[in-house]
Amino acid sequence: MDPDATLVERCLKGDEAAWEDLVRTHTRRVFSICYRFTNSQTEAQDITQEVFLRVFRSLRSYRPSEGSFSVWLGRLTRNLLIDHYRRAKLDRASAPLEDVFPELEHKTSPDGRADALVTGREAGEILQAALQKLSPELREAVILRDLEDLEYKEIARVLKVPEGTVKSRLSRGRAELARILRRQRIVV
Repeated sequence: MDPDATLVERCLKGDEAAWEDLVRTHTRRVFSICYRFTNSQTEAQDITQEVFLRVFRSLRSYRPSEGSFSVWLGRLTRNLLIDHYRRAKLDRASAPLEDVFPELEHKTSPDGRADALVTGREAGEILQAALQKLSPELREAVILRDLEDLEYKEIARVLKVPEGTVKSRLSRGRAELARILRRQRIVV
């Protein structure tokens, strides 16, 4: 049984300590997803609060038999991010991917030789800019798989698409990201 399901049951019975545990357990992950999509701490904090407000209001709709609480929460978070994206009509970015692409170590000069190490911050900025150029569908697949470490099946549930679509989007997203970085003369 999903350990969060017990917390949810306690929350539904009015146990405030269980609610605090549930929020504390998942806040960092929800904030991380929101930040990766918005590239703004303030927006990510606002959306994270909105997510937990929505969780509080709709907790009764969670069905443990239909999947883990984490997947349900991820789907809810994604839906709020999509709503936010549509309202803002801005292309959103993702957080630095230096953990996902540790091989990103050198920035090459126009003549092709590596002349400087890219610091973690610079790598993050470069990757941030590259991710801004991906479509939201490709970006979210890359984020959910490579940064959130979700399995294909979980991503399919969150995105409400077939598993094959997840794999396709992930493949296209990674390939497009590599092309963008190569155009910027980044060795990956």
